[in-house]
Formats: sequence, C-alpha cells, structure tokens
Amino acid sequence: MRSFLSLTALTSLALHVLAQDVDQLKADLGDVQAVFPGDGDYTTAAQPFNLRFTGIAPIAVTYPTDAAQVGTAILAGSKQNLQVVARGGGHSYIANGLGGKDGALVVDMSKMKDIQVNEDGSATIQTGNRLGDVVRVLSENGRAMPHGTCPFVGAGGHMSFGGYGFTSRQWGLAMDTIYSADVVLANGTAVTASETENADLLWALKGAAPSFGIVTAWHSHTFEQPQNATVFTDTYDLTVEEAVSMVDAFTAFTFSGLPPSFGSELTITKGSEKGKVTIAHVGAIYANVESVNETLSGFTDNVPEPVSISRSPGSYVDSVLNLGGVDSLDVSKPDSNDTFYTKSLVIPEAEPMTDEALTAWFDYNANEGFDSDLQWFLQIQMYGGNGSVINQVDTDATAYAHRSSLYTYQLYASSPNLLPPFPDNGYTFLDDMVDIITSSMPSDWEYGAYLNYVEERLENWQDLYYDSHYQKLQTIKAAYDPNNVFYFPTSIEVPSA
Repeated sequence: MRSFLSLTALTSLALHVLAQDVDQLKADLGDVQAVFPGDGDYTTAAQPFNLRFTGIAPIAVTYPTDAAQVGTAILAGSKQNLQVVARGGGHSYIANGLGGKDGALVVDMSKMKDIQVNEDGSATIQTGNRLGDVVRVLSENGRAMPHGTCPFVGAGGHMSFGGYGFTSRQWGLAMDTIYSADVVLANGTAVTASETENADLLWALKGAAPSFGIVTAWHSHTFEQPQNATVFTDTYDLTVEEAVSMVDAFTAFTFSGLPPSFGSELTITKGSEKGKVTIAHVGAIYANVESVNETLSGFTDNVPEPVSISRSPGSYVDSVLNLGGVDSLDVSKPDSNDTFYTKSLVIPEAEPMTDEALTAWFDYNANEGFDSDLQWFLQIQMYGGNGSVINQVDTDATAYAHRSSLYTYQLYASSPNLLPPFPDNGYTFLDDMVDIITSSMPSDWEYGAYLNYVEERLENWQDLYYDSHYQKLQTIKAAYDPNNVFYFPTSIEVPSA
C-alpha cells in the first residue's frame, strides 16, 4: 500500500505530542496493542480511506481484543484529555475514524470479529467485522440481513448511521435489525443497551453510536436467506429532457405498488456527448429472472429503449458479489483508496423534486459535468414507495430521523487520477450542483442529508442529519459522555451549560 502521510503531518503531530505524556499513555494502555508515530507500521495504521484527509495523525492507534481492553484504551486517552474515536472498517468519508484532526487516540476494532448465529436466527456481530464477513457467516447459516453493497465497509459505522441496501425495502436499514448492543462508555464500563436496559442509549446508538461510546457488538435480528436473486442493469444515454422524464417515470414506478423484494437506484454518469447523461437503472429482485422482467415492465414501458441490458440470476451470495463488484467475500486485503468529496440529499416522499429542479440539475450534469475532468457519479436510491419497510418504522423510534424519505441522493466526485491532491473545483462542482437543486425547490422544502455519506463542509448539519432528534441526542450525550471524550467533526455536541 502506498504511503501518503506527509512529513509536515508527522512534524505537526510531534509538536502536539509534546503536550501529552506519551510514556504514561503507553503505560496506561498496558497490554493493549498500540502503534505510535515512529513505529514501522504507523503510516499504514494512520492512513484514511479517503486520501483527501491524508495527513491526519493520531497520537496512537490501538487494537483491543475484548471489551475490557476497549475500556482500558478509553480511560488511557481520557486521562490525558485526548479525543477517543472508534474505527471499524475505516471507510468514513471524512476520516472520522481518525478523529478528523491530529492527536486523537484511535480504538481500531479489527481484532474483534466474532459472529455468532443463534438458534432463533438472531446474530451477535462484533463491530470489527466488515460486511463481507457478515454476509459470509450469515449465509453459511442460511440467514441474511440488509446492508450496503461494498463488502469492505465496517459493520460498526454502517449500522450506526443507517445501512441502506437493495434488500432495505423488504427488511429495513441495517440499523433496524438491532435489538441490543454491547457498548463501552466514556468511564470505561461495559454495559448493555436494550429496550429494557439503558433504553435511551439504545435509541441514540441507532443513528449516532460513535458519539456515545464504543460498541463492541450488535445483537441483531436476521432473515431467511432468499433462494433466488437476480441483479439487473439497464443503461440509457439520454438528453436532459429524456432524463427528467425518466426520473418522473422512476417516481411513478416507486409508488406503483412494487413488491418489497425489489430494490433499485438510478446511477448517473457522464453522457456520450455534451448535453447528455448516462443513466443506469441498477438493482435486484430476490426472486427468479421472470419476476424481474415482469416487475420492471412498469418502468421500461415508460422510458426510451436502453443501450444495454443485463440480467444476472443466481444465488443470494451471487447477488452480493455482483452488486459489490467483487469475486470473493474475502475482505482480509485492504480496500482500494480514493480521493473524493461527497454530498447527499434525502428527498421527502411528500415533495419529490419538481421538473423545474430536475431540468436545472440535469442541464448542469450534462454540460458542466461533461466538461469536468473529475471522476463523478450520482445515485438516486429508492428508499420509499408503497410497502417500504424503511418508512414503516416510527420516526421517533430511533435517532435516525428520515422515515418519510422517497430517495437518498449520493453525489460523489473523485480527483481525476483518484490520488491527492483533490482539486478546488471538485468542491464547487458538487456544492453548486446541490445549490441548483435547493434553489429550484420551494424555500420550505424539507430535505435532509444522510450520515453514511457524511461531509465536513455541510452547514446546519445538525438539522439536516438529525432533524428534530438533535436536542434529545444532546441530552443523552450529556448523560453518557459529559466530558465529550468521543469527539469527531460531526459528533453530537455536549449542550451548553
């Protein structure tokens, strides 16, 4: 793996460390494995997934093997007033798992990867597991659960903030499967959070977990693994007018009474020529291929002919591999890095984007997007519609606030060669894109944003991510972490005195 940690960052960290007693920190960590600056594997241990954040230098990266060692690490850090952050898969888009700035103590969960499937079909999933691990073990037991497509993403953060995938319309978000959690608090104690024990903490964990403690294991319901799964991809090359009509058709399709076992998204990329966009309708139905074509006719009958069609029937695991773009569930090797910026929009069911807003958006994508040297894609992910389990959960049942969503948009732009530095025009490209959408909608449009596509430049992030739940989260934060030990750029803030 290439090293990107700069000499400047290491020098900055060295100055910061002067204010800390590193020898005492090492002594307080005791038997907990830890990597410090100057150690041979520190550069790899401190490397972010998003290389835009190369240079963030933690004071140390620890690797506990059980809850007791997690508690030891937390107490060792808080004793010196360090920010303590959990890292699961390390895929935070803004390197929250490194603390977001120099000097954090990282508690890396990768040594805690046990998964137990119980006789009743429930599962205990330690948070050092990646989604590929979860799929593999559950599948060996004939079980499955909702989750995203990338097998390398960690179960800790993914389940903390949502966890959308193509099974979510029938099973909910990954977070919705959780019925209890094992968590280590800021005072180093290990507790259970459930409906009957620390219920307020469980509520907060299901939407904002890393702000309140370090979850060592999720206890989750699982589902019988589908017998069949068919992945489909239909690709279109469209003018702006055709693209607007396609999204309108997609919205009508979403509300048409689709079977819950159907999930899909529209992925938008650069078109074949200026003034056009490419749109791929990608998804899966957890049934045989005949069911796919029958279900899709409600959409394909109302849009232009695609330039390519793909149908990939197979097993459930085949569908996970296909959608994840991998040929194995082995996630022991590092995932590929990227240098990117993202934004998100949660579109309410009650007020989808108007044709005026869609036209302005697609005009921008088809023209400025075509001229851009960035590697970009946009996704319109189907959350809502009749029968979606995501929106059947009461809005106030969890800290996750967006239970009346139609779509979540992910807007993603990488540097031209996927490596640093990230160009300034990459920020304006996506910022302007979102501004075009929001300025074309009514001023009281109640859109939101999605934390698994977190960004560090988002104004009013408290409301956009958490809506009316933020004040309650602050109250719970004050109860469980009054000294703000678990701090990172988008962590829940301790309320002012």
